[in-house]
Amino acid sequence: MRFVLRSTLLFCCLLLGWGASSFATEADRVSTDRASTDGVPADEVPTVHGLALYDEPALPADFSHFPYVDPEAPKGGSMTQAAVGSSFDSTNPFIIRGTPAIGVGQIYDTLLTENVDEPFSVYGLLADGIRLDPDRHWIEFDLRPEARFHDGEPVTAEDVVFSFNLLIEEGNPFYRGYYSDVENVVALDRHTVRFEFSTNESRELPLIVGQLPILPKHYWEERDFSAPTLARHPGSGPYRIASVEPGRRIVYRLDEEYWGRDLPVNVGRHNIERLIYDYYRDRDIAWEAFKAGVMDYRIDARASTWAIGYDFPAFHEGLVKRITVPDGTPSRMQAFVFNLRRDKFQDPRVREALNLTFDFPWLNANLFYDSYHPTESYFQNSEMAAEGLPSEAELELLEPYREELPARVFDSPVPIDHPDDLRERLRLAYDLLLEAGYEVRDGTLVDERGRPLTIEVMLYDSGMERVVQPMLRNMSRLGIQGRLRIVDINQFLNRLRSFDFDIVVGQFPQSNNPGNEQREYWTSEFANSPQSRNLMGLESPAVDDLVERLIRADSREELNTATRALDRVLLWSFITIPQYHSGETRIAVWDKFGYPEPFPEYGFDLSAWWVDTDREDELNRRLRRR
Repeated sequence: MRFVLRSTLLFCCLLLGWGASSFATEADRVSTDRASTDGVPADEVPTVHGLALYDEPALPADFSHFPYVDPEAPKGGSMTQAAVGSSFDSTNPFIIRGTPAIGVGQIYDTLLTENVDEPFSVYGLLADGIRLDPDRHWIEFDLRPEARFHDGEPVTAEDVVFSFNLLIEEGNPFYRGYYSDVENVVALDRHTVRFEFSTNESRELPLIVGQLPILPKHYWEERDFSAPTLARHPGSGPYRIASVEPGRRIVYRLDEEYWGRDLPVNVGRHNIERLIYDYYRDRDIAWEAFKAGVMDYRIDARASTWAIGYDFPAFHEGLVKRITVPDGTPSRMQAFVFNLRRDKFQDPRVREALNLTFDFPWLNANLFYDSYHPTESYFQNSEMAAEGLPSEAELELLEPYREELPARVFDSPVPIDHPDDLRERLRLAYDLLLEAGYEVRDGTLVDERGRPLTIEVMLYDSGMERVVQPMLRNMSRLGIQGRLRIVDINQFLNRLRSFDFDIVVGQFPQSNNPGNEQREYWTSEFANSPQSRNLMGLESPAVDDLVERLIRADSREELNTATRALDRVLLWSFITIPQYHSGETRIAVWDKFGYPEPFPEYGFDLSAWWVDTDREDELNRRLRRR
C-alpha cells in the first residue's frame, strides 16, 4: 500500500529496543561494504532508477516527467482548504501524543516516490540509484549528494538510519508493523544506505522502505521526539511550515530553495505557492466559508450538498465549479466499528443483528439522493473482492481454520444476502438476538442475567448524526437502549486510546496492492495497541495467517486469492457495520485552478494542480466588491 501520512490515522507510540544495534559503526562498514548478506555480491547487482511490484517500471531511466503532469505548469498562487471537526496541537505527525496538523507530511521527502499512473511503481527522489538483491534479502539506495534539508544541511545515509530507528522506537505502531521485516539498516558510506530484511517473502517490502520519511538527525537527536510541539521543523521536501496558529490555521509555503524542484519526479508538481488549512469545528460553517470565498477548494463528502446545495450566486455566475474524479483504487471501507474487547460484542449473532438495524436503502433514498452504493467488501470495486462461493485456491487457505471460522465462510456466497425490507431485517435481527440468549422484558432487551443491551455510538463530528439516529431508532424497536454521544476531538482520541467506546466510525482505505499495512488493520499483534488501526481489537489466528499470506504473495493471482479469502472471513465475522461509497471523489473549487486531464489512473495527485494567478486576482477583486 502506498505510504501516506494522514492526520486521521489513529496512532500510538510503542517503544521497542532497536536503537544503536541497527546502526553500523565504522568497523561494521568495513566488513559489510559492498558485501552481500546472502547470495549475489552488491557490486554485481545493477543500479536502477525505479522499481515495480510485479513487472518493470513503465518509465525509462531518462524520463523527463510523470505522464499525467503539465511540465509547463506555472508556480504561484494559494489554495485554502478546511479541516473540519478537529483541532491540532502538534506539528509532529509521527507520534502518539497530541493531534497533528493536517498536511505536515508535505515538508518531508522520501527515498522514492510513486507514479500514480501505474499500479505500484516507485522512482528515485532522495535516491538516484537503487540496487535490489535478486533474492530480495536487501536493498541499497544511493542518495543524491545535492539533497538538502531546509536549513541547508545535507541529507546523508546517517539521516536515513536515524529516521528508521527513531520512528520504530518512538513513533506510532504503524511503523513497527509496516517495517517489521526490516532486520537492519546500515550506512555504508555518506551517501549509501542498505536495508536488510529478515525475510524475502514480501515483494512490496523493498518498495515501501523507499517511502520512509527522512528526518534530520542533527535537528532531532537533541530534542524530545515523543513530545508534541508546534515548532516549524525542517524537512527536505517542497514545502516549509510558514506559520502556525494553534488549533486554527497552518500555512505551508513552497520552498524557493527546494533542492529537488527540477527532478523528473517533481517536474510539473508542487506548483501552488501557499497551502492554507483553516480549522472549523462544524462542517456547516466550513460550507458557508467556502460559499463566501474564504476557502477555494473542498472535497464534498455530503450527498445532499452535492445534489442541491450549489444554488448560490457564485456558482450560477461560473465562479465556482464542481469536478468528479473516478476512484482509481478500491472504494474505502467506511463502517461502524464494534469494540470486540467488550463482552456484549463477543457473540457474532449480536453483531449480525446490529448490522441489520442499518437501513441503507432508506438512507440512500431519503438522505443521499440515491448517490451512494452499499459497501459489501473490504476491497470494494476491485478484483480483490470476494464474490460467490470460495474458489479451490481460497479453500486451500481457509481449510486449516475450518473449526475456528464461521461455517458460512465456506458454504455461503458473498455479498451477504440480507433482506432489503426493514421489517424483514428487524425480524431476522430479533431471531438472532433470541438465539444469542436475549429476551424482551417490559420493552427492554436483556440478557440471561437481566442486563439490558446498551449501545453508545461515539462521534467527534455532528455530520454523521443523521446517519446514526435512524439506526438507533431501529435498535430501539428491538428493545436495545441506544444513544449517540458527540465529543470533541481530544476526548475522542483519549477514549480511543483507552478503548473506552462501544461503536465508532472507522475507515480502512485500500490500495490496488495491499500489503504490510494489513497487519495493523487486522492482526492480533495490534489488537491492544492504543491508536492502532485495529480499532475493533480483532484477534484471530486465521486472519493473522491470511494477512501474512497476502504480504508474501508472489504474483497478482496469489494476492487476489489471499485478499478474497481474508475478505470472506472479515465479512462473515461481522466485526463492523459497513456503510456506503460513491466510487468517485467530488470536488468543488473557486475557478482559479488548472489541472491536467485525464486524471491519473490509479490515484489522485493534487500536487499536479496549479493556480492561474490572473484568474485568482480577478476573483479576489470580485469578492472584495461583494
